[in-house]
Amino acid sequence: MEIRELIGDIVLTAVMVVSTVVLVMRFWQDLLIAVAATFMMLSLGGLLISLGLKVIRLEQSVAQRERTMRVNIEEMGKTMSAKYDNSMEHIEEIVDGLSRRMYR
Repeated sequence: MEIRELIGDIVLTAVMVVSTVVLVMRFWQDLLIAVAATFMMLSLGGLLISLGLKVIRLEQSVAQRERTMRVNIEEMGKTMSAKYDNSMEHIEEIVDGLSRRMYR
């Protein structure tokens, strides 16, 4: 995951933090409350970014499992086709043998 993919989330988190500081300082004019609100918004932004990263990792995991299943299904299809062909050849040999015996 590259930082370029996270720029939007980081910018939105920064805007959220700045707007929180401005609102708290404007309404209550208390530095302690402004700092606490800033940390709260930073943690909320970090939580949202972390959640986004987990969703991206989950999507990648699902795509990887899908590819693995597709390959396994193709291999299983080839194996089943080979077994079917072998069985058909064996049955044809038996039928040919029985046909020869009947005409003797």
